[in-house]
Amino acid sequence: MLTQEGKASLSGISDWNRLKLELNRLPAVDVGDFIVDQPPEERAISFRLLNKDHATDVFEYLPQEVRESLIGSLHATQVRQIVESMRPDDRAELFDELPAGVVRRLIQNLSADERQATATILGYQEGTTGRLMTTEYVRLRQGLTVAEAISTIRLNDRDKETIYYAYVTDNHRKLVQVVSLRQLLFSLPNALIGDIASDRVIKVHTETPQEETAQLMKRYVTIDDVIDVLEEEATEDIQKLAGGGGDESALSAPLVKLRNRLPWLLAIMGLYIGASSAIAPFQKIISLVPVLAVIMPIFSNTGGTVGIQALTVTIRSLGVGDVSAKDTYKILRKELTAGLGTALVLGITMILLSLIWTPPNERWVCVLAGLVMSINTVIAVSLGTLLPMGLKRLKLDPALISGPLLTTTLDSIGFLVFLSLTALYLKLFLPT
Repeated sequence: MLTQEGKASLSGISDWNRLKLELNRLPAVDVGDFIVDQPPEERAISFRLLNKDHATDVFEYLPQEVRESLIGSLHATQVRQIVESMRPDDRAELFDELPAGVVRRLIQNLSADERQATATILGYQEGTTGRLMTTEYVRLRQGLTVAEAISTIRLNDRDKETIYYAYVTDNHRKLVQVVSLRQLLFSLPNALIGDIASDRVIKVHTETPQEETAQLMKRYVTIDDVIDVLEEEATEDIQKLAGGGGDESALSAPLVKLRNRLPWLLAIMGLYIGASSAIAPFQKIISLVPVLAVIMPIFSNTGGTVGIQALTVTIRSLGVGDVSAKDTYKILRKELTAGLGTALVLGITMILLSLIWTPPNERWVCVLAGLVMSINTVIAVSLGTLLPMGLKRLKLDPALISGPLLTTTLDSIGFLVFLSLTALYLKLFLPT
């Protein structure tokens, strides 16, 4: 793994030949991390220093926005070479995220075989297994001997994405058996493939939902230990976000559910003391303007949802390694840009909704409600981003920021701002 010191060391190399040598020595995933950390104007320079094959591997590790930036800054020939060299499934994933005009241009520049392979995958609906499959696999005819099969693999399948298993088909290209490379290596040369291959083929249709295929792989494929770890971590994070704890499933015993949930629920009630305390000093204001009690739950729940959305995306991105604590400013900038647009729309919507319940002589409340909704939205996306990133910087688990903790914080802020502005308006414009 390339450390921050290693990245700094590479960034300090001013000799292009030396930097080229160092970059091409590193694993593709580390080079990808290095390029992502560079200023946008320097990424293309570093990428051009990579050998052709290494550049293709690195490209597949880059985030989508960096890929798009490189496509726009690299020479058309280099872009064509990279896209041509990508695996069909990786290429299809890239095309899913690019503008339609760019995709058409890139597809036209592909060779006929690669164009057909990509079109095949893109022809399946999103969310289906066909969209994830690769067309680069080892296919063997049923009547071959082991020696003939190994010779065929050596001659024709050097560049295939996976060679650990070969798929045996009949004369109509229908899948009938599967044989592992291990079986081929340890079988007699004259043995027939049909005799050593397994008839127990784990298969799905191209239209099968991706989730079903993933569950099938988890059950039967030998990567189950890795998947179990990822699943456990994801489950733990989800339960923390929901304000739960422990290892609980839908079929857990009632006592397990009670033990896991009750402490959190009691703690959440304690948190809501803060939100209630924000309201308590304004009971007289609420009695003077009763419609406040109708409006407040709307911006409370909406603001909490906005915060949970930002929090979930941030924690998930940190968990899978898409971002790190050093990306805080970049992520916050993007969230705030989206948050300002969201705040404008939600603020206007809040004004219109408030008109339903507000008497004609209290229409000013609608404007205050819209303003508070906008403010709360901006605060929500900020906290949903900054709190987990702050914990990450402190080397703590970002999932410690649970959803209920965030929503109660936003409720307290929202209620306090809304009621304070209402009290100020009454004092200035409607003195008793």
